[in-house]
Amino acid sequence: MEQKPMQEQPVDDTTNPSVELTTNGVGPWRGSWPTDPRYDPELLQRGDSRNVIDRYRYWSMAAIVAELDAQRHPFHVAIENWQHDMNIGSIVRSANAFGAAAVHIVGRRRWNKRGAMVTDRYQHVLYHEDVATLVAWSTTHHLPIVGIENGPGSVRLERYAIPERCLLLFGQEGPGLSAAALAASAVIVEISQFGSTRSINASAAAAIVMHAWVAQHATIGG
Repeated sequence: MEQKPMQEQPVDDTTNPSVELTTNGVGPWRGSWPTDPRYDPELLQRGDSRNVIDRYRYWSMAAIVAELDAQRHPFHVAIENWQHDMNIGSIVRSANAFGAAAVHIVGRRRWNKRGAMVTDRYQHVLYHEDVATLVAWSTTHHLPIVGIENGPGSVRLERYAIPERCLLLFGQEGPGLSAAALAASAVIVEISQFGSTRSINASAAAAIVMHAWVAQHATIGG
């Protein structure tokens, strides 16, 4: 039984507990509760204001992760994090949106999660001490590393057939990919630009490349 968003229902503050109305959430479940074990009793009782698509309203976090695990795409995303890059949270959020198998953080384990908007709870995030450790992991899992960097010898993204199984490696804002990351990449791919700026925001670049993978490989319903 699908529930309509709260803004489409009459709101009675005397009968509905407080819900974060700014998130397009839904209030407490109306009527008999569903018996499907994926539903979270606490959310059914108080409402669901999380940033999730309607299909997952009232589902427990574990149920959502299990559903996502059954349909994640076979590409991975890695980000170098030597200087506490503020873009990592946004990249994690995009990785969740585009169905990445996992996000890999290379270098510092600490990162600003604010930009992730809680999507890190639904997205597998792995940590690697350095590029060599990441390379060892990708080799074991038979994933070629595709480095994303504008520079001499790079291949234009618009003309590149991204491998279906791969690891997309991004550098941090400013310096871009490290020398070790460039050396570890099977190919260096760049996003075509036509303005005066040398580079675009790291999280924007990651979203563009992930969507390019989706355009080439994903089956889009509807």
